Amino acid sequence: MEPLKIEQERSGARFDRALLLETRDRTRALIHEVAGAIVPGMAEADALALLKRTLKERGMLRGWHAPHVRFGINTLKQFGEPSEPGVVLGQEDIFFLDIGPVWQGHEGDAGETFVVGRDPEMHRAARDVKAVFDTTRTRWLADGLSGLELYRFAEREAGRLGWALNLELGGHRLSDFPHAVVHDGALLEADYAPSAGLWVLEIQIRHPSRPFSAFHEDLLLQ
Repeated sequence: MEPLKIEQERSGARFDRALLLETRDRTRALIHEVAGAIVPGMAEADALALLKRTLKERGMLRGWHAPHVRFGINTLKQFGEPSEPGVVLGQEDIFFLDIGPVWQGHEGDAGETFVVGRDPEMHRAARDVKAVFDTTRTRWLADGLSGLELYRFAEREAGRLGWALNLELGGHRLSDFPHAVVHDGALLEADYAPSAGLWVLEIQIRHPSRPFSAFHEDLLLQ
């Protein structure tokens, strides 16, 4: 194994793979729980407050990054960029949730896109962002692609489906908290094949002409 890979894939002394996977499962379940309570007419700010309350109730409010809710036009915002204020979910709309909680000293990270109404392009975006993630993961499993190769492949796959891939989001490590003391670089920058259960693959696709995007991220697992 390459020395750089060994260095960048280290974890802390408290690292427990089973706890990391349990944190992943709890994180994804919480996203679906909150998404099920988000309805047309709700303000994005109120949905974010609901998300934070739910995280607190589950003992997961402490996070390695702040939780995000993005409605409609705000789905185009870069990670960490403030939302446009006053955005309300429409009857035909798209939104995503992105959370990075810490549970029992281990980091979770999940992002998923949801659609209300019947807008076909929004539904296609939600399907295709997961499809790009799944196809990219399959190529990683089959061919042992490096982090850089993974994102080159994902960019081609998104383009084939008619979307633009946001390469400002390039994946990252997860570990026992905080992973940043070991490695805070992007998966996109890795010139080696990432190991399973240590890296998050982030996929965000933008509509070529309409003001929305879709987002999906998850731990790369075998």
